[in-house]
Parts: sequence; C-alpha cells; structure tokens
Amino acid sequence: MLSLFLTNLLFVLATILPILNPPAVAPIFWTMTSGANNQTRKMLSKRIALNVFVMIVTAIFLGNFVLSMLGISLSVVRVGGGLLVIAAAWKLLNAEDPDTSLHPIDSEYSIDKAKNNAFYPLTFPITCGPGTIAAAITVGASLQNSELNWTTVTSLSGTMVGVGIVSLTVFFCLRFAAQFLHRLGQNGTVIFMRLSAFILLCVGVQILWAGVHDLVISLFTEVAKIK
Repeated sequence: MLSLFLTNLLFVLATILPILNPPAVAPIFWTMTSGANNQTRKMLSKRIALNVFVMIVTAIFLGNFVLSMLGISLSVVRVGGGLLVIAAAWKLLNAEDPDTSLHPIDSEYSIDKAKNNAFYPLTFPITCGPGTIAAAITVGASLQNSELNWTTVTSLSGTMVGVGIVSLTVFFCLRFAAQFLHRLGQNGTVIFMRLSAFILLCVGVQILWAGVHDLVISLFTEVAKIK
C-alpha cells in the first residue's frame, strides 16, 4: 500500500510539476502585480495556489467526463489554451518596462483588482495553463477504476497528496518571489522577466502546435478511412 501511495504521489509530481513550473511563473506574477503591497501579494499567492489545487483536482476527476459531454477534444483545448498563453506572453514581451507597463508603480494595486485577477489571468492561463490541465486529465485517466477498494483509496490518497504538494510549491514560489527577484537586482530582474515571458511564449506556441498537429493527424486519418 505504501509503495502504491508513493507511486501515485510521484506520478502526479513528475507529470504536472514540470509543466506547471512555478519558479518560472514567479517573475511574471511579480510583473503583473506591480503596485501591489506585500499583504496583497500574499493574499493573491494563497488564492492562486487554492485555484490551482481546485483546477487540477477537477481536471483529474471530471476532465474526461466534461470534455466527452461537451464533445470537446484535448486537441481543441490545447489550441484554445495555447492562444491564450501566447497572447499573455506577447503582451509581457512588448511592454516597454516590465515593472510599469501593466500597473504603474505609483498607482495602488487594490484588493478588489487582485480578487478580480486572481483566477484570470493569474491562475489561468499564466500559472495553470492548458498543458497542466491536459496533464491532469492524463493522470485522471490512469485512475479510472469502477471498484471502490483499499487499492483505489490508496491511489486516490497519493494523488491528492501530490496535488497538495504541487499547490504548496506554487504558493511558496509566488509568496517569496520578491526575495528571489531582489537578489537578481533591477537589471537582472528585467532580464529574467523578459526571458520568462519568452519561455512562456514558446510554451504557448508548443501547446498550440501540439493541438494543431493532433487535429491535422485526425483529419488525415478520417480522410484515409473514407478513401
């Protein structure tokens, strides 16, 4: 049972954490919350981490069912989500000053604004994008079991603990983004933010391409069947 628990826990971490990549999200989070005080950023970090937990758990247990019910394929989710990620990354890349383009430093990033932005765009698609959702749905597919027994309970427990660790990692990376960026200095922070935005753009393009590739393959498969 312990081996099964650890297997499922590590499977969640290995599948979701590299795609989520919380350290790379930290500077983007800092840029998009320019003007916010430490208390507001702490509140946002908690909300985003909680949103990530809920989204991943929902995708694991209901993702396949919802997509099947709506007639939406994972390929279409990747295309739509990839476009959202590309749009967000492009906006960051073309900002004249990463610290002032979205929210001027002199202006206050209010609590109300933080609450409005906590889910979109800070949680989705910036932190938990379509790639993460697709990975979570994959994890859910591996857990499908019609019988409720100790093996199933152990697997689900390991999965839930793994998702909890992922969410805590997101919280700590966002909560202490300031300390990390402070060590880089002003120029280092700007460079790191630009590189992170570029990486985010590349991730968006990769997600979009994966969706388009799957759709094209499906189209050719259907055409071959007709012939």
